[in-house]
Amino acid sequence: MLRLLEKLPPGRALEFLHKIVDGICGRAYPRYQDYGSIWSLSEWMEVLEETMMYFKTAVGKNISDEEAAQQINELNSNYQEAITKCLKGRKEEIRNALVERVNAISSAQLQDFDWQLKLALSSDKISMLQMPLLNLDLDVRENGEIKPISIEMNKEELQNLINALEAANKVVLQLK
Repeated sequence: MLRLLEKLPPGRALEFLHKIVDGICGRAYPRYQDYGSIWSLSEWMEVLEETMMYFKTAVGKNISDEEAAQQINELNSNYQEAITKCLKGRKEEIRNALVERVNAISSAQLQDFDWQLKLALSSDKISMLQMPLLNLDLDVRENGEIKPISIEMNKEELQNLINALEAANKVVLQLK
């Protein structure tokens, strides 16, 4: 998997791995100019992708240290030691970066809500209506500012909203 890493002189491995983690964490990735004498461009892309995937998978799936070590057991012991040292030392930082990336999918957050139940007794077309309506007021924070959103729903629309929220909750629970 990470066999191309062994082309790197052992003394530079830890520095390279920390630069990969820096990139995962939103800082600068290592530059090809600094490693062009070691790998060809296609090898560079491959070693970069494989190393990033190893760190992201090891942290994202919360695999044990033994299992993480087993995935790199075909490498020379110097490289295994460097990878393990980097992973253990920066695991929490990688986890935070992965969580931030997931949170950035949607910047909108529900701050507050209020609801009112109303009974529409008639309309301009029907004199005896007797239809319950729900007014839902949401305060949503997006990009630092709060936007008020008001929604009026009949019984069927409310049931559709409840079903959608329950389905979303099931997906969230499966991801935990």
